[in-house]
Amino acid sequence: MITIENFQQIELRVATILSAERIEGADRILKLQIDLGTEQRQLVAGIARVYSPDELIGKQIVVVVNLQPAVIRGVESQGMLLAASCEDASQLAIITPHKPVPNGSRVK
Repeated sequence: MITIENFQQIELRVATILSAERIEGADRILKLQIDLGTEQRQLVAGIARVYSPDELIGKQIVVVVNLQPAVIRGVESQGMLLAASCEDASQLAIITPHKPVPNGSRVK
């Protein structure tokens, strides 16, 4: 269990996917360019088995923006998108807003 104060430290924001591409030699991950309203960032996400790059462009997603950057397969990821999955990851669904909202909108 975490406290509400711990949860409030996680900064969740809405972003729009500008581009998506496969990473050579990696069958599970995609490199995404996203628009957070005030800035653009790059994410690496393990969603390639469920989503094709073409179907992601223009989609709004929820992103953890204050996560320390990580290098995955030689590519820097500057945040993490949220997705729901079952235990064995055979089903995966990106978390998206029900209605369009401005990029950078806070999720709370």
